[in-house]
Amino acid sequence: MRTLKEAAVGSTVKVARITGAGAIKRRIMDMGITKGVEIYVRKVAPLGDPVEITVRGYELSLRKGDAEMIEVE
Repeated sequence: MRTLKEAAVGSTVKVARITGAGAIKRRIMDMGITKGVEIYVRKVAPLGDPVEITVRGYELSLRKGDAEMIEVE
């Protein structure tokens, strides 16, 4: 399965699951990224970090490491 880090700019993807554990997983979920939510990939910085997304109507920037923990369809 591919991750949010691998999603193309301009695409809309759906969260399949969040890997990771503990505080990191909780922080990602607190940002509104939960299973089944749609994410629009707005921009990716030239070196791939950070990834700018739109989720639940607001813009959010994620580190590359966090984006790797989000599996998408």
